[in-house]
Amino acid sequence: MTSILHSNIIGLGKPLVIIHGFLGMSDNWKTLAGQYAEQGFEVHAIDLRNHGKSFQTSDWSYSFMVQDVVDYCKHHNLTEISVIGHSMGGKAAMLLATTYPDLVEKLIVADIGPKYYAPHHQTILQALNAVDFSVKPSRAEVEQIVSQYITDFGTKQFLLKNLYWVEPGQLGFRFNLKVFTENPSVIGEALPFENQFVKKTLFLRGDKSDYILDSDFETIYHHFPNADVETVSDAGHWLHAENPSEFFEKTTRFLTK
Repeated sequence: MTSILHSNIIGLGKPLVIIHGFLGMSDNWKTLAGQYAEQGFEVHAIDLRNHGKSFQTSDWSYSFMVQDVVDYCKHHNLTEISVIGHSMGGKAAMLLATTYPDLVEKLIVADIGPKYYAPHHQTILQALNAVDFSVKPSRAEVEQIVSQYITDFGTKQFLLKNLYWVEPGQLGFRFNLKVFTENPSVIGEALPFENQFVKKTLFLRGDKSDYILDSDFETIYHHFPNADVETVSDAGHWLHAENPSEFFEKTTRFLTK
């Protein structure tokens, strides 16, 4: 029996699959998902394996993530989907589109390129691993521990959204921290050199982010010859959260033209 990813489905119309980033979940996209639904899309905001309310497993790689999305689409009878992927979700979306081009009609990649990224989440993983849930900390205590490592308010709130009550009096994180800690290099892996997707593709980058540099354009066009690269103003890596109106405007224009 194949495990099917958890998702939030909203709206009617053309299928639009949204893939969150590392340590994120479908709930991060709730507001935008509602707006896309109003534009005539059936929006499927999914939780990737080891994230949110989806299943947890020690099998952890982009090829597993892509297979999960393919299984999900089969389960829900989705064809000719449009995909939005942010960060790690963008990497998964790129591999999905280049491996299953018949499934994907349009691709949007948010603030990540096809290149290799060195592991750079060590501080975040350190902060999360510093929390000892066996002593049953309160929400405030968890926040206090995480704050010793992470000062950026937005990042901290983003991570703490993953706190939930496992049972009364016992908090935990929704994601599979053990697997992420043991395999920190997985999320930075490059798209295989030979992979290509020739249909319409939109890359969006935040103007304050350094994830997609001008020097990365050549690699982007190698894999995605039909790509446009646009910049979202007043936004860092979490561009969809930092400037949602411009993100929505640029993505909707691309999806509906």
